[in-house]
Amino acid sequence: MTMPWKHAAKLSLALLLGALSWSAHAVDEKDLLPVDQAFALEAQATSRDAIALTWKIAPGYYLYRHRTSVSATGFDGTLEMPPGKHKRDEFFGDVETYRTQLQATFAGTAAADARTVTLKVKYQGCADVGVCYPPQTRTLQVSLPSPSPVAGLLGAPAQQGPSLFGAAKGEPLPAEQAFNIEAIADGGDALLVRMTPAPGYYIYRDKTQMRIEEGDGIALRAPQWPAGKQHRDEHFGEVVVYFDPVDVKVPVQRAHAGAVEGTLHVSFQGCQDGGICYPVMTRAVPVSLPAGMVSAANGDGVAGAALADDGAPIAEDQRLARSLIGSKRTWALALFFVYGLGLAFTPCVLPMVPILSGLIAGSGKRIGAARGFSLSMVYVLSSAVVFTIAGVLAGMLGAAANLQAWMQNVWVLGAFAALFVLLALSMFGVYELQLPAALRSRLGAASDRQRGGSWWGVAAMGALSALIVGPCVAPPLMGAVLYIAQTRDPVFGGAALFLLALGMGAPLVAFGVAAGKGMPTSGPWMMTVQRVFGFVFLGLAIWMLSRVLPAAATLALWGLLALGAATWVFTLGVKPRTKLAARFASVVLGVVGAAQLLGAMAGGHDPLQPLSGIVGEKREAVAFKRIKSVEDLDRELAAARANDQPVMLDFYADWCVSCKEMEKYVFTQPKVHEALRGYVLLQADVTANDEADQALMQRFGIIGPPMSLFFRDGEERRGLRLTGFEEADKFVERARSGAAK
Repeated sequence: MTMPWKHAAKLSLALLLGALSWSAHAVDEKDLLPVDQAFALEAQATSRDAIALTWKIAPGYYLYRHRTSVSATGFDGTLEMPPGKHKRDEFFGDVETYRTQLQATFAGTAAADARTVTLKVKYQGCADVGVCYPPQTRTLQVSLPSPSPVAGLLGAPAQQGPSLFGAAKGEPLPAEQAFNIEAIADGGDALLVRMTPAPGYYIYRDKTQMRIEEGDGIALRAPQWPAGKQHRDEHFGEVVVYFDPVDVKVPVQRAHAGAVEGTLHVSFQGCQDGGICYPVMTRAVPVSLPAGMVSAANGDGVAGAALADDGAPIAEDQRLARSLIGSKRTWALALFFVYGLGLAFTPCVLPMVPILSGLIAGSGKRIGAARGFSLSMVYVLSSAVVFTIAGVLAGMLGAAANLQAWMQNVWVLGAFAALFVLLALSMFGVYELQLPAALRSRLGAASDRQRGGSWWGVAAMGALSALIVGPCVAPPLMGAVLYIAQTRDPVFGGAALFLLALGMGAPLVAFGVAAGKGMPTSGPWMMTVQRVFGFVFLGLAIWMLSRVLPAAATLALWGLLALGAATWVFTLGVKPRTKLAARFASVVLGVVGAAQLLGAMAGGHDPLQPLSGIVGEKREAVAFKRIKSVEDLDRELAAARANDQPVMLDFYADWCVSCKEMEKYVFTQPKVHEALRGYVLLQADVTANDEADQALMQRFGIIGPPMSLFFRDGEERRGLRLTGFEEADKFVERARSGAAK
């Protein structure tokens, strides 16, 4: 027995209200899609005696077969539906349902003079969360193909396509029927836009643009187009078009995590195959995004990565950021401390060891283990606080707030190098020989406070070291900054950064204690220790200047330093054995210094291999094409996409230590050259950190180099993003994955 429609509607409405009331604790009505997005309906006449009806059903929703019916004015027909999936329904018992898509045909006979048919379509569906929508009724106007005059004379049914008069086509469809546009939410961080041309029609990819309006706090990123069909078009030449329905995923950049209502505007152009081309048209489609993760602060319409796990590869910085969100957040903090311990032994952090040791022990005075420990803790804590503040600002305000990048300019680095030179000269006793007594007294007192362990002096040096000496950008640092940018939670993200900095500083405390405890109380050792740390501070000054000086000039400075050290070491030793050891060390240092000077004159750049440019095979690094701006990148990506080439974009800076490591140890390897064959290799030199550099980094949510990004078809493969240094073998695997389609 069939239930009357009105009674069924009342029952369904009651069930809907009841379900919403009963499950209010579990289902938020705002999370449900609008009915026309949950069940997108379209109708099109395939001939004068058949009308195709299609429902696009969103994931997590289904339609009832027995609740679907069609009636028409000017068309006598019956609804033909495929079998559905059997389901035991709590409301209607044994029923058949449809998911994903329902394609039905309303077949019958149209009036002889009918040009359009008015359909009244009724249907009802539910969501898997246990909520059913009320019965829906939609009235649709469907245009019918014109009857063929020949077919009418012969008494045969009208037909489209080839006829007795040749390949005459039917009249062009109205634009609304020739091209259908739909959009639904694909999770909280993307839209799925379906563009459906009618049979015999096509849509241009490059003539399609999308924008979001009336959606507070959301913006569209670059659409992810599937492969289209190369088509020789009489109007535009070689283009990419779509003859069949195409689903385009459009990632969404979010400023807040809540649900958002908006309107998607799609501007596009299409043509009838072998017929007319329609003017550019724009469709407005309402969209409803459920709650999702906040996007990284990376500019307009850019490729940042949400933290949602969609099964795609996840870059290391994303994985670390996700660990701070999960249920084991406390363990994640401990893991960041361990990561800091690992970073402590990288070239970015190691220069802090002689700085701290020199500050504590440079005066040659024995201060004790306790004093050494306390001064080391002051140095490490001040460094950690500044490092944390810089990271939090970068996460909250974007890469433009990266204080470390701001500090890497010639004036700041020059001033810091000059400070080390002054400290070194004081340890060599130069002040006592050359400066006036009043100035010598002031500088000497200040120098003693620094070297002897002034609380404020050590704290100031620790703060400056965090910004100028290191650390380099590494996955743990990017992970914490990404977490802050995503969640806007500076407290927990700052805690991760602070523990990361403490991990990097833990070995420094051990060195500080050793420096405080290991000094002798008296004797000639005091003067020797001062001289040693004088050379150490000169080496730190050269290391600072190497970020802004030409490589050959830096190599020459290292050579001069080695020769100076050789001259001093030659004077050491009283007993025959110590004198012999000192002379031998002096000869070694002299040879090294001479080789470095000779290498500098030959254009060398590596202090450890100064003669590599003169003898032996010189390995060339990967040849990058330099870009500067966002516009440069977009132009190169478009050209690479047209040529079906993968792209690698490397962020580099002269002051970036890990960038130099990648350049020296990875990009010179033949196997890396082979893996990058076929790539378009781009490099952004962000040494200047000017507005163009900041805009380019903000586009991808980057706080600084080194960073390597891989693109295919104009879109970044976010899961392959490389932060920091990576061994050549692993990089080869990454590059091969980036080139795969």
